[in-house]
Amino acid sequence: MVPCLSYTHDVFPSKNFSLTPRGNIRAKKALFLLQNCKNFKHLRQIHAKIIRSGLSNDQLLTRKLIHLYSTHGRIAYAIFLFYQIQNPCTFTWNLIIRANTINGLSEQALMLYKNMVCQGIAADKFTFPFVIKACTNFLSIDLGKVVHGSSIKYGFSGDAFVQNNLIDFYFKCGHKHCALKVFEKMRVCNVVSWTTVISGLISCGDLLEARRIFDEMPSKNVVSWTAMINGYIRNQQPEEALELFKRMQAENIFPNEYTMVSLIKACTEMGILSLGRGIHDYTIKNCFEIGVYLGTALIDMYSKCGSIKDAIEVFETMPRRSLPTWNSMITSLGVHGLGQQALNIFSEMERVNVEPDAITFVGVLCACVHMKNVKEGCAYFKRMTQHYGIAPIPEHYECMTELYARSNNLDKAFKSTKAISVEPD
Repeated sequence: MVPCLSYTHDVFPSKNFSLTPRGNIRAKKALFLLQNCKNFKHLRQIHAKIIRSGLSNDQLLTRKLIHLYSTHGRIAYAIFLFYQIQNPCTFTWNLIIRANTINGLSEQALMLYKNMVCQGIAADKFTFPFVIKACTNFLSIDLGKVVHGSSIKYGFSGDAFVQNNLIDFYFKCGHKHCALKVFEKMRVCNVVSWTTVISGLISCGDLLEARRIFDEMPSKNVVSWTAMINGYIRNQQPEEALELFKRMQAENIFPNEYTMVSLIKACTEMGILSLGRGIHDYTIKNCFEIGVYLGTALIDMYSKCGSIKDAIEVFETMPRRSLPTWNSMITSLGVHGLGQQALNIFSEMERVNVEPDAITFVGVLCACVHMKNVKEGCAYFKRMTQHYGIAPIPEHYECMTELYARSNNLDKAFKSTKAISVEPD
């Protein structure tokens, strides 16, 4: 249900938004305000003023509102506005389908597309990429094939953007041959097309074919190189990944954050601390921000390569931390026998209002195991289930079993062992 819209006079002083009789001038001023909208609260206030000014039926303003509500993740407002429009055009249908797709409501996006077709609204080349993306997210192979057929019928099957989305769709739905068929029929393949095929082949486990196509690429960008490097990491071939990085440097392609994360994972896989430090130094010298992805990868690498001191230093200097960052630090400290420090990090995590997940509590309970602290372990297990509502997974029961066993409480250890058998790993 969409809450009522409110407004304040302070946001709309009359000298900036006068109710002139000329509606087009009012609409232009409203559009100016929307283009300079700073946050969701401001957006609602502007929307309220648009309603008061009698501009609710202006389709340009309504489309802009739909786009902004979607950008702020307030899809309910966007849908509500869409259904207020009489006879929306193809552009507006595209806008609401896209809004649902990017907000994770792929099923709703596909229903909107079906309604659009049923109402006889002609799709255009911008409709199909959004709908294909929704089919990809929903893994709807049958509907995706129907959409593919419709794109051919409407004459847009030769559009590169449509074709790239179709390649991605077929790969993610496990139809490799269909994806390759679309790729082979493309008149003009851009770098996105080649990279999508390489990533798709890697996800299907066909690394050799991915490398063959990579070598055939007429021109490569940083995304292409990173996709291939990451493919070697995923297939436990870190040495090949590092060799490819050397080639990438020789061809003067500057890496991005995701390239560096892949290289750090290669160092983690190889367990060579000096190599990991070298990659870390490279990121510092080339002014990479140690963001959540890069920082988390570094913490994991240093921990697994035996330098918990370096892992702690990276954690403490990170400007922002994600849940995986906290989890990695907690687990790393526990593994290195620093159980109390791991629990202190968890307390800090709660203090800054980061919601833990099941993985967090695996790290916390492991820390309790290393400390042989049954009382703390039981308290955290209870907190996990009762305060956070997290259902225990086998790893939690394994920690509790080991904790009870180390304290010679064999009865409770046996009960925890029986609990694991509910969901064997």
